[in-house]
Order: sequence, then structure tokens, then C-alpha cells
Amino acid sequence: MDILHLVPGRSPACLASIDRLPEEGMVWIDFVREQQPDWPALIQPLVGVEIDSEHVADSLNDRHPPFFDGTGDYDMLVFEGLGPKDDPFPLDTRVGTMFLFDRLLVSVRAVDAPSYQVIRARLNNGRLKCPPSPVLLAQFILDAMVDRYLKVRDILDQRLTALQDDLLDPGTPQQRWRPLLAGRRVVRRLESLGEAQHEALDAWRRGTRFEWSQAEEVRFRDIVEHVVRVTQHAGNLERDVEAAVDLHFASVGYRTNRIMKTLTVISAVFFPINFITSLYGMNFEHMPELHWHYGYYIVLSVITVVAGGLMLLFKRRGYF
Repeated sequence: MDILHLVPGRSPACLASIDRLPEEGMVWIDFVREQQPDWPALIQPLVGVEIDSEHVADSLNDRHPPFFDGTGDYDMLVFEGLGPKDDPFPLDTRVGTMFLFDRLLVSVRAVDAPSYQVIRARLNNGRLKCPPSPVLLAQFILDAMVDRYLKVRDILDQRLTALQDDLLDPGTPQQRWRPLLAGRRVVRRLESLGEAQHEALDAWRRGTRFEWSQAEEVRFRDIVEHVVRVTQHAGNLERDVEAAVDLHFASVGYRTNRIMKTLTVISAVFFPINFITSLYGMNFEHMPELHWHYGYYIVLSVITVVAGGLMLLFKRRGYF
């Protein structure tokens, strides 16, 4: 558990413990879900409010989808950010929950959720000014989460482009479409996650108990815009992957058709040759051609003329 006392115009103060809210500024209490599942026991006496048991259960669920709910005493926002790795294969996410009281922000997160740690570090080193409200602090955290999605979006774009190039290269193994389909599942999940995040943010703005300042409105619109950009880009990537896979199988079908056409031409050329040779391979006694002095050369000439004529005919018709 980390406790920060934030007063605008001052440096953040780290508190070892807290039994009441300071008279000025606000407080951010950051819990690690795995380490402190009983976090409401500290918060409820501090704010004098009983936290809904379902909300507590939601905060302890590390698979909860993005979601907003609130009461007359606080707002609760569940948001899903990326894990510590930048590699989007697979798309590794961490669920975090924020409870917004009048002068208190409570966050319940995974131990390796990086965005919370990034904001705390920026506040401590002065890169971020202490916010005047829990709403703005929550928006700082959300902004850090969404920015990591923007970074992963570029990495995903480069990786899928390389996979598509490999897939359409005729010299590469034919199983290259499998990692591309795995990439398709990643972008589909990213698109679905973006839609759920957008819905949660929209529900937060419509259902919040706080009166937002102009700065909070501007930052909120910026966060929503970034979420929409990630969602739309994921949708575009999914369509590109589908087009590449379709083109790959069309190319495979085309190569198969070329092979079948070549085999058909060869079969058509050898069919009359096989007929002639099998005809004179019969063991009937009265076959006068068998006693001709030049019979072998005549049959060989007929075979050559038939095969050459068929090859010339197929060539003129563009069969090969």
C-alpha cells in the first residue's frame, strides 16, 4: 500500500499510515490486489462510507471487463490496461479499479500494473503537478494506460505487416498464415477491449457524481479520442489481416490450378501415345503391321507427330 498526500503547488508527501483525511489537498491510496484483499477495512472508517460488497468483489476480480458504477458517495471505474511487457503477442492486460471519493482516490490493481507506478513516479519527480481532484488524478492514470495502447499499436502494425509480407512471399513455408491468424486474434481482442473501454468511459461521464472542471473535460475527451483511435486502428488491422489471408489462399489456389493444368496437358499428350503403344502391344497373331520392315519407324513417327501436334495446340491456346 502506498499513500500520497497531494496538494496543488506542493510536492507529494508519502505517508506511512493514515487515520483521517488531511484538511487540505487530496489523498491517493494505492493497493495491490494480491497483497491487500481486505483494503475496505482501512477505507471505510476513513471516509465514513460503507463500500458496496459487489464493488469490493469487482475490485478483487482480476478478469473483470471495463465497467463503471457509482453510488451517491463515490464513483467506481474498472479499466483494463496493458501489463509490463510491450510485446503484443500475446496481448497481456491488467485490470485495475479506482474508487473516487470527494478528496480521496483509492486504486486497487495488480502488482505489476505499470501505469499506476508511472504516474506515481511522475508526481514524485515533479513531471506532473499535483491534481486538485480525484477525477483529474484518475484521468492521469487512464491517460498513461491508453498511451501504452498507442505504443503497442505501432508495434503490432509493424509485426503484422512483416507477417503479411512473409505470407505473400512464394519462397516462404506455407504455414506462415498461422502466426498471422494469431495476430488477427490479438487485434480482434484489442478492438473488443477498446469498445468496452469506450463504453465504460462514456458511462462514467454520464453517471459521475462529480462536477467536472473544463480541464477535466478536455483531458477526458483526449482520453476518449485515443481509445477510439486504438479501436479503429485495430479494426483496420483486422481487415488487412483478413485480406492478406484471403490473398494467400487465392495465391495457393492459383498455383494449384497451374499445377493441375500442367498435369492435364501432360496427361492429354500421353493419352494417345499410350493408346498407340498399348494397341501394338497386344499379342494377336494376325497383325500385319508387326511384319512391316519399317513398321516401328512409322509408329514412332506417328507418336511424335501426335505428341508434337497436341503440344503446339495447347501452346497456342495458352494452356502453358
